[in-house]
Amino acid sequence: MTEFSSPPQNADSAEAAAPRRRWPRTGYPAMLSATAAWHVAVLAGWLFAPSAWPWWLAAIVANHAIFTVAGLLPRTSLLGPNWTRLPAGARNADAIALTIDDGPDPVVTPQVLDLLDAYGVRATFFCIGAKAQRYPALTREIVARGHALENHSQVHVHTFSVTFPGALTREIAAAQRTFEELTGERPMFFRAPAGLRNLFLEPVLQKLDLRLAAWTRRGFDTRERDPQVVAERLLVGLAGRDILLLHDGNAALTLDAKPVILAVLPRVIDAVRRRNLRFVTLREAHIDA
Repeated sequence: MTEFSSPPQNADSAEAAAPRRRWPRTGYPAMLSATAAWHVAVLAGWLFAPSAWPWWLAAIVANHAIFTVAGLLPRTSLLGPNWTRLPAGARNADAIALTIDDGPDPVVTPQVLDLLDAYGVRATFFCIGAKAQRYPALTREIVARGHALENHSQVHVHTFSVTFPGALTREIAAAQRTFEELTGERPMFFRAPAGLRNLFLEPVLQKLDLRLAAWTRRGFDTRERDPQVVAERLLVGLAGRDILLLHDGNAALTLDAKPVILAVLPRVIDAVRRRNLRFVTLREAHIDA
């Protein structure tokens, strides 16, 4: 039997077969470049004046302290591009993005989906890859109901913000593969576990064609049990282009043992609509910008 092999791909066909990038490469974050330059300068100073080593050591410690503090600020853009509000533009002026983290949860997420259906609202779900693998049908249901599913890491480790580039790449890329295999769609956005990160993250996100997304305001609904308090945190000062954060995974329970998000969502949706604002996913806001 004669075997036939496919003709070798040339560069043009290989490029055509590769997924098209959704985000432009912006180069290394300024703080990463400045940190590298600072280390070179300190090393040179130590070589020329080794007796002043306490000062050179203090300079390194101060530099590390600066970027460590920056990594503890989820809404800062010092470590690279970061969506803390929707992009400016007329079509986003009256838009609000509802983002929901840490799912899918087999008990809470179906109720959230039903509630959003009842109100006709589309949300952005930042899901954990390992949970999605445990509940594949529920993961696909999120997308089937018209919501956006984005990358919240594969296992949501608490040490994420002190992880080096190789491990960051493996963790985030694993989640990308998980979601694409389950839903057929590649996530466009990434949200760091607890919003905490380090200066190595942005180059990894650029490599994987992801954009970091934080939030404008959050309800702290993983520990606050009073729905009124959570709703007020989300609604006080609410304005167009805000990104709101709630949780279907790890949701706190009200005094009557109801997941807080289920008590908060109707209040938030009603308040948003009374202010003549509308809900969009992060992807829709990107397209409309």
